[in-house]
Amino acid sequence: MKPFVLLAEARTPDGAELTLHAHDSHFYLRVNRQPLMGTNASESEKVLAELACARLCARDDVRVLIGGLGFGFTLRRVLERVGKKASVQVAELLPEVVAWNREHLSTVNGLLLADPRVEVCIDDVFQVIARSPAAHFDAILLDVDNGPVAMVQDGNARLYQAEGLAAITQALRPKGRAAFWSASTDQAFAKRLGKAGFKVDIVAAKAYPQAKRKTHTIFVADRRG
Repeated sequence: MKPFVLLAEARTPDGAELTLHAHDSHFYLRVNRQPLMGTNASESEKVLAELACARLCARDDVRVLIGGLGFGFTLRRVLERVGKKASVQVAELLPEVVAWNREHLSTVNGLLLADPRVEVCIDDVFQVIARSPAAHFDAILLDVDNGPVAMVQDGNARLYQAEGLAAITQALRPKGRAAFWSASTDQAFAKRLGKAGFKVDIVAAKAYPQAKRKTHTIFVADRRG
């Protein structure tokens, strides 16, 4: 059996240990030695992008914000769905994750960071949203941490509370769409979205195409006009 090879490691602002591993033909991220994501289970990240951009395909001048780079599968699918003049901003808290995509993951999705439509900023996506002009984005995609239940960075939890949802509402255009990836269902979060003024759909998604069960969840939240 082939061993897991440690490629790189970093520390989050909260002090958690983040490590990048290679095993056979796949890559994996772990936080404090616990699995966070792998290139072998990217299907739900693609579904996140498809749902977020479903109404943008015919438009060329859209603005999209992605919170969390990960292994770039969400970014890839967004770029496939939007036009040549679209603007896609990626907010990633850890510079190491961006560097790892360019260095170790260039054969996965790392080369997409050079796409002229893409702007990468090393920043907390909450701050990016809070600083954005009103009605700036057509779509906001959040694949941050483990979803509403923070695993990597405690500060990520505010994105899913009233403060974060109010900022997202302000940054979205009327009838704009926010989509949230989650490792599990969370009815309390769905209720918070409704209270924040969103029309909410909860979509179950597979981790990988051959999976028998849909274990991940995408919350699709449309800002009311």
